[in-house]
Order: sequence, then C-alpha cells, then structure tokens
Amino acid sequence: MSASHSSFGAALHADSPTPERGHKMSLYGFLVGDWEADVVIHPGAGAPRRASGEIHAGWVLEGRAIQDVWILPGLFYGTTLRVYDPSLEAWHILWTDPVMQVYPRMLGRADAAGIMQEGENETGGLIRWSFRDITAGSFHWRAEASADGAAWRLQLEFLARRVRAA
Repeated sequence: MSASHSSFGAALHADSPTPERGHKMSLYGFLVGDWEADVVIHPGAGAPRRASGEIHAGWVLEGRAIQDVWILPGLFYGTTLRVYDPSLEAWHILWTDPVMQVYPRMLGRADAAGIMQEGENETGGLIRWSFRDITAGSFHWRAEASADGAAWRLQLEFLARRVRAA
C-alpha cells in the first residue's frame, strides 16, 4: 500500500480538479465546501413544509469527479457522484439515497440560467434538478418531476448558504 493512499479517505479524496480536464471541471466546482440550507418541501397536495438541511462536497477520484452528501433529517441522507465525460461534454450525475431507496441517473450541463440535470426516476418519470442563482456564497437548487415532459411539478428546493469553502 502506498503512503499516499494509506486509507479509504486518502484514496477517495483529492485536493483539486485534475488539470487534464481543464476548465470543464469548473461547472460544479462552486459546490466544493460545506453548506447549510433552508429547504422547502412541496408535497403533491397541501401546504409546503420547511426544514433545514446541509450539503458537503469535495473533489474525488484524483480530481476527476465531485462527490457530495445532501442531508435532510427525516427525509433523506444521500450522495451524488458527478463525473465529467469529455466525449459528451456533460456530467454523469448518479444520486444514491439508501434512506428513500432511490437511485436516479441524470446528465448535467450548463444552461443560460445555471446548471440543468435531466434524467428519469425509478418509475420512468422525467426529472430535472437545477442549480440557479449561483454565487460564491449561495445557490438555489430545485427538484422537479413530470409524467409527460410538458407539465412539471416542483418537489423540493434548497436555498443554500456557504458555511466553509474547501
């Protein structure tokens, strides 16, 4: 075992993005660090509920990916692996939530308003998750779902504030 990879954490974590992918790694680079969030849960029926959440993100896999942990106590505790694919000029987004037992896969790209991630949920319904109003100290994340691709229903919002940069 090499000294630089003497533990799981040392083998997983990276200090920065890999230089071989250049500026393409910057799309999600803002996320690296620690965040707290005001969360709005939009149920299918009834009034929205409010909660507090947290997000922790860092470079992983020799700087070829970003991994984050999103925590909303009582609802989910999951992780996202975000891997840039130069052949698609997009990011593979893999969300894993062992609490809710959901594992959607999406593609993420920059759009005019920030970042859009699009894919399908476990039942084949369409989902889109977006990052908007991105600054060095805050962002607005939204999760939406659609049965037909025309009508979208807002499910969840995170209004995040940076607690600590990486």
